[in-house]
Amino acid sequence: MNDAYFFGYGSLVNRQTHLHAPNFPARLKGWRRVWKSTVLREVAFLSAEPWEGAVMEGLVAHVPGGDWAALDLRERAYGRHDVSALCEHEAGPVRVEVYAVAPEHAAGPDVAHPVLLSYVDTVVQGFAEVFGAAGALRFFETTAGWPPEVVDDRAAPAYPRATPVSAEERDFVDAGLRRLGVEQVAASVRA
Repeated sequence: MNDAYFFGYGSLVNRQTHLHAPNFPARLKGWRRVWKSTVLREVAFLSAEPWEGAVMEGLVAHVPGGDWAALDLRERAYGRHDVSALCEHEAGPVRVEVYAVAPEHAAGPDVAHPVLLSYVDTVVQGFAEVFGAAGALRFFETTAGWPPEVVDDRAAPAYPRATPVSAEERDFVDAGLRRLGVEQVAASVRA
């Protein structure tokens, strides 16, 4: 199937983390972005969940040849859901799937499953590139489940697809976290 697309809502919005093209800004109705942890990973990651009235911004990107194997491997903690009828984008009439942590594997972020600052940096950088500063602010405002603190791993990023960020980008993320009341704590964590 050559019309296979995925809806990315976290680090997949950052085009530096993948080579999937073409890709287009998109909006997914009836789903929201939320921080989740899973027994399959040591740190919390973004997930999606159905949520009445919600609209989530992201990116739809082509899955070359409809071959999901590499993307499924990257997103191994998630299951795929067909959201074609709920997704607005300019890719034309294509099938769109979204990855979400399966409920039986999910738990809220906690001390054992922290959120990594390098991951937040990478995601926000992608939202700023695709949706501008206003879109990056909406990322903070529309993401549920923010923990009281995130692990500052910027000096040695534990997130495997961390992208280099400028001082201005770091300041933007820091301000967004402060507005949410999320503190940054130093710790040694491995993703």
